[in-house]
Amino acid sequence: MRTVVVIGGGIVGLATAWELTKRGLDVTVLEKEDRWAVHQTGHNSNVVHAGLYYKPGSFKARMSTAGNRSIVDFARQYGVPVEVCGKLVVATSEAELPALKVLAERAEANGVPAKLITPSEAREYEPEVSCVAALRVESTGIIDFPAVCAALVRLLDESDADLRLGTPALGIRAGRTGGVEVATGDDVIHADALVNCAGLHADRVARLAGLTPSARIVPFRGEYYELKPGRRHLVRGLIYPVPDASLPFLGVHLTRMLDGSVHAGPNAVLALRREGYTWRDVSAKDLAEVARFPGVWRLARKYAYPTGLDEVRRSFSKRRFAESLARLVPAVTEDDIVRHGSGVRAQALRPDGALVDDFLIETTRNQVHVLNAPSPAATSALEIAKHIADEVSD
Repeated sequence: MRTVVVIGGGIVGLATAWELTKRGLDVTVLEKEDRWAVHQTGHNSNVVHAGLYYKPGSFKARMSTAGNRSIVDFARQYGVPVEVCGKLVVATSEAELPALKVLAERAEANGVPAKLITPSEAREYEPEVSCVAALRVESTGIIDFPAVCAALVRLLDESDADLRLGTPALGIRAGRTGGVEVATGDDVIHADALVNCAGLHADRVARLAGLTPSARIVPFRGEYYELKPGRRHLVRGLIYPVPDASLPFLGVHLTRMLDGSVHAGPNAVLALRREGYTWRDVSAKDLAEVARFPGVWRLARKYAYPTGLDEVRRSFSKRRFAESLARLVPAVTEDDIVRHGSGVRAQALRPDGALVDDFLIETTRNQVHVLNAPSPAATSALEIAKHIADEVSD
């Protein structure tokens, strides 16, 4: 039987492992943490994206629209909480109307059910919203992505996959008789193929395997607040701003979760460690690696002022964060929100300073490396898994 080792136990790695087992392959999954889905998946906004933001024909466009359906179907089949509630993308000024129209055109091109609506129609969905126009997106949902991962682990267990927690990949080389060998400290795993789904460390794993990746992972932290219980009534569903098309981030938004809580955020600031969830999480090694990478300095020249500075100010100022939310829902005040953790996004960056906009998957002999899979990767996980399995089969 053909064997594959998958590095990374987040939603993309687990979905890929499951897809490979369904195709009759013998799979080993290595996760360096002692739990599954600890980092990006475990700090996800839990939104099932519809696919309207992405360039038609791109990986993100194709995989998120298909993934929107497949992840909801998976959740319903395996008892994972999910709700397809729709969302509003709102233009809060006349200047945002052209960008909102572009989003509507992209939604149509990508096959996303969406329509432009008036302010009064928007208030039928969200009575407290403020806008000059809005885009109603019907297929957006909310889900429990860690529970999706728990279901995938159960399925993999039932398929006799070899699941190894607390097992980092420490060395990778070509096998003496073909395939690959992965050293874990306690063992050397021999496999016909390797799949790298290491998320925040994907570029490092690629280099460990002898590949020179075309992009470097730069970690961006997104910080969240939530509405106090007594103010949750201000938001019924999901309310998003019109995003800046030049950035891969969607802007601070409001999301009603499955438990009825309402999350607000995230902002986007450079994390000082690959797994840096607060300003206190600092890694000299990670910072030195960022400082040596010319792409970071080129990116900084383009976005540090005013965009980057505004994000940092909002990180330290609850008042500024609340003001961003009040653009969408004016009734939200500083007193209405409390901090609610953060997540770190593994954003791939090229040496010329260009942010990698699409999913980035690079292959070499007997190896597949997922080098950029930020949002909407969780939504698209089952579709990304099919693509990777096709690459492995080839």
